[in-house]
Amino acid sequence: MAAHQVPPGAVEEFAEMRDGVKLAANVYKPAGQGPWPVILSRTPYIKDPRGDNTAERLAAQARRYTDAGYAFVLQDVRGKGRSEGFYAAFEDDIEDGYDTVEWAARQPWSNGKIGITGGSALGITANAAAMAAPPHLAAAYVVVAPTDRNRNSYMGGVLKEKDTVGWLQRQGVADEVIDITRARVTDDVFWNRAAMSTNRKYIQIPMYNVGGWYDIFANGNLDNFTWLQNQGAKGARGNQKLLMGPFGHGDLSGDLEYPGFDRLSLGGEEEIRWFDHWLKGEANGIMEEPPVSYFMMASARKGALSDKNRMVRAANWPPAYREVRYYLTPDRGLTREEPTAQASKTSYRFDPANPVPTVGGANLTFERGPMDQRAIPQRQDYLRFQTPVLDGDVVIAGPIKVELYGATDGLDTDFVAKLVDVYPDGYEAIVLDAPIRARYRGGRMPDEVRMMTPGAPERLEIDLWSTALTFEKGHRIALHVTSSNSPRFEVNPNTGEAPGRQTMKPRVAVNSVFHDAAHPSALVLPVIYPDED
Repeated sequence: MAAHQVPPGAVEEFAEMRDGVKLAANVYKPAGQGPWPVILSRTPYIKDPRGDNTAERLAAQARRYTDAGYAFVLQDVRGKGRSEGFYAAFEDDIEDGYDTVEWAARQPWSNGKIGITGGSALGITANAAAMAAPPHLAAAYVVVAPTDRNRNSYMGGVLKEKDTVGWLQRQGVADEVIDITRARVTDDVFWNRAAMSTNRKYIQIPMYNVGGWYDIFANGNLDNFTWLQNQGAKGARGNQKLLMGPFGHGDLSGDLEYPGFDRLSLGGEEEIRWFDHWLKGEANGIMEEPPVSYFMMASARKGALSDKNRMVRAANWPPAYREVRYYLTPDRGLTREEPTAQASKTSYRFDPANPVPTVGGANLTFERGPMDQRAIPQRQDYLRFQTPVLDGDVVIAGPIKVELYGATDGLDTDFVAKLVDVYPDGYEAIVLDAPIRARYRGGRMPDEVRMMTPGAPERLEIDLWSTALTFEKGHRIALHVTSSNSPRFEVNPNTGEAPGRQTMKPRVAVNSVFHDAAHPSALVLPVIYPDED
């Protein structure tokens, strides 16, 4: 077997954890004499080159920091690459993050000022280290990371099939562990042990969150910033920054684009400014600027970007908005007028063997972004509700939800909602989408799970997460409602069996969406008015 090759410019060093396990890291140092402040990243994706252009990419990443006067440490997490131990995705990163930060602070090339950085899985490990509150961790820069894995992996209680299961499979997680994951929908102590939502109260440092409107973790960056900025512990509260751009977890698919507003161009220089301020004490003005910068999306056909696409600075997130309800109507419309009908519903047959296909959205492992929903043909189980052509812009920024009154003829089913921007030529650009599993309509604590009463309408609130978008004059606002979105989400067999079990034959469900006076199903938008933008 060939000897291990350390990447050019790096020295491999090993940090011993509290249980004796040694974790391998590549250490890159600036020119000249140290010691230096340190920027750390902890990765499950292997610190060493793996062919193709990874050597060049890793070298360029290291140079960003060393050229700016930082020692850069890229570490394999436990059980990955050259590190010892057993890999259990994100289970050990609180303790290992603490121990690695404190190890780095003791090294002769370190001045004891440690920052941590990373995106996606590396953002999750950065958050974990911050929750551990190691004494020498001074700041963090977190790109696209969730609030917690349970809420992200099971949106509305529905497993993100292709992305969550696919990612675990690519990390070498055993099938039996994945089977357990399928069943772990409800809230429990094991999820919460490593969740930001329960442990961010321990964070004591400034953190810069960077997210994308079409990213799989968009709500995590928003929620983590908002909580830490307004409710965080001393050292965290008031010292947070947020940047939200019009990008996904990879290149956007479809016929819309936002050139010049990708993740790197928006956040690259900001990261160095952030660490220069908190690790070097430079008065570079970054904390005198508004804490929030977000991209207001608008019409974005390739080659015809509207000038209403722009960056907005704000004092907090979300900006001031008013909830405006667009009610579903029997003729597939959306209207500001409350329904008056005594009885009105639209019913369809949901066959798990013939799910609605996924077309775009916030995906990781396959096509993503504002793709055209016209790729989904007219079908009886896919309901398109839309406003008349807008006679003026409708500007939204903040959380979006759907208050859906639904019924099914069985014990359990799913409802899926999509917010769609319909262009004048008919292009149906998906903006946000999310499901709700009916049994979790009251919450995900075990005592909150309730099956449906066949045929009885129930209020189900679908959290579509957040965005910032101008529905321009001449467009339409649309809400698409169905009961599946595959392979993005696991398909409900409609049997009422517990998650992870499949002993009963899937059944066709008859599902209904109500739109009458007693059951006013509505899309709820956070509308920004001109004097508030």
